[in-house]
Amino acid sequence: NDGRALVVNGTRRMLFSGEMHYTRSTPEMWPKLIANARKGGLDVIQTYVFWNVHEPVQGQYNFEGRYDLVKFIREIQAQGLYVSLRIGPFIEAEWKYGGFPFWLHDVPNITFRTDNEPFKQHMQRFVTQIVSMMKQEGLYYPQGGPIIISQVENEYQMVEPAFGSGGPRYVRWAAEMAVGLQTGVPWMMCKQNDAPDPIINTCNGLICGETFVGPNSPSKPALWTENWTTRYPIYGNDTKLRSTEDIAFAVALFIARKKGSFVSYYMYHGGTNFGRFASSYVTTSYYDGAPLDEYGLIWRPTWGHLRELHAAVNLSSEPLLFGTYSNFSLGQEQEAHIFETELKCVAFLVNFDKHQSPTVVFRNIPFQLAPKSISILSECRTVVFETAKVNAQYGSRTAKVVESLNDIHTWKAFKEPIPEDISKAVYTGNQLFEHLSMTKDETDYLWYIVSYEYRPSDDGQLVLLNAESRAHVLHAFVNTEYVGCVHGSHDGPGNIILNTNISLKEGQNTISLLSVMVGSPDSGAHMERRSFGIRKVSIQQGQQPLHLLNNELWGYQNNRRLVYMEKGNESTRKKNQAVLNGQR
Repeated sequence: NDGRALVVNGTRRMLFSGEMHYTRSTPEMWPKLIANARKGGLDVIQTYVFWNVHEPVQGQYNFEGRYDLVKFIREIQAQGLYVSLRIGPFIEAEWKYGGFPFWLHDVPNITFRTDNEPFKQHMQRFVTQIVSMMKQEGLYYPQGGPIIISQVENEYQMVEPAFGSGGPRYVRWAAEMAVGLQTGVPWMMCKQNDAPDPIINTCNGLICGETFVGPNSPSKPALWTENWTTRYPIYGNDTKLRSTEDIAFAVALFIARKKGSFVSYYMYHGGTNFGRFASSYVTTSYYDGAPLDEYGLIWRPTWGHLRELHAAVNLSSEPLLFGTYSNFSLGQEQEAHIFETELKCVAFLVNFDKHQSPTVVFRNIPFQLAPKSISILSECRTVVFETAKVNAQYGSRTAKVVESLNDIHTWKAFKEPIPEDISKAVYTGNQLFEHLSMTKDETDYLWYIVSYEYRPSDDGQLVLLNAESRAHVLHAFVNTEYVGCVHGSHDGPGNIILNTNISLKEGQNTISLLSVMVGSPDSGAHMERRSFGIRKVSIQQGQQPLHLLNNELWGYQNNRRLVYMEKGNESTRKKNQAVLNGQR
């Protein structure tokens, strides 16, 4: 690379990239996904590497099926595209535990993502494992492979202050570690303005043409690793789609203002969060409004409008990559950006005004600019693309019923009994244990069971149960009878509180609380210290003093509570019954 662009095959390249994750689709889908990305004008497929799927148990690796990273990269290569490989290994990505395997949580004396020897040892081991695999398969560009750039860490600047002096030391270590692996291709760090040389600092966001501080060295190009094409869906929230006009405006502005030469759409295909890999409150459907929807279908007109943008930019790639740059004002909210060689010229006329359509004069030619738009002028004379003018085909998506499952005889329910005997609990202790430490993130469910001796008072006053939790859902049962439920939300407070009147019998009563995680955290400093599950339980009996139950004898069961419904063929029933019985 140099200060203008990534250098591929000895020359600067204008590159359009799209993020799609092998873990969020299936090997059967990969060829068509990549083909449609190529037809959409992309040059690069970008993906994270997912540590927790590849090393679910320390030292035991899995690269099969959806996790076959090499097969995914080879398919990209077969279709003539390049690869941007974001190894991390912290990835965030609305993915369970930010991509870290949960066993990392239990490594003695570990602190994630700082100058901590246990963490650095495991991080270096995994990154080296991935790089070695890529080298062995001949997948780096100098070997004839498609990988032209890699990423280490991910948006670290967001959490760096929490680690004090250990943060900058860790950044320098990560950079030196990555460069020392000698891949033959550049490394980058996104949202890390002080990325050490020769690591390239890159931008993530909606409007990097306005927010990016720029490369921190004249020898580094302006790269945009995440141009967010929509918003990932969250349980309980409305779907938020980003208009195709807005995406195109942002891309053109980044190229014009920042001399950007690499733009990657996050996501270009979002896909599906299979199993339990979504992070807290994130739905199974991921970035369904991306240019290729959850199912790999072309999302129109976004896909087509961006394809036309890519074609217009590539038409003028020579002046964009090799020409001299200048800019000037055309009005209060209008500006011109020009890239020019002796033989070629391209101009970007920008209108930031969201309401007006001003006429501006550029090189003695009048141009009317649509509200909030950028016009790209080939040879600095002819409009070849307008971000606000969508000529691409519009489309709609419909669904039809292919199979009805309404027949009650084709379904069977398996219901786990509500635990009521502490002596039969898997674990016991005189305290409230942390949820994830007990489940090891192998299930979302954890039962907390406690006994309470009730002596009724003469005044017949109500008995109040109060339970506070840092999990996402809490169900409460007294003597196996349901008494209430509370759930949190993605943007709500971290603490959820159940406060409900209950009926107790004289003598011993069993309170069974089901703590539920709707996905696990994916971001933030000190993830290894994050605490989830029930934190406080009390009984208020009339005007008597509050009875705190935190230090009573608690029982714990982490087998799943579920009402399991399935379509009723005999082999499927037997298989799922075996799973329920723990016969994996």
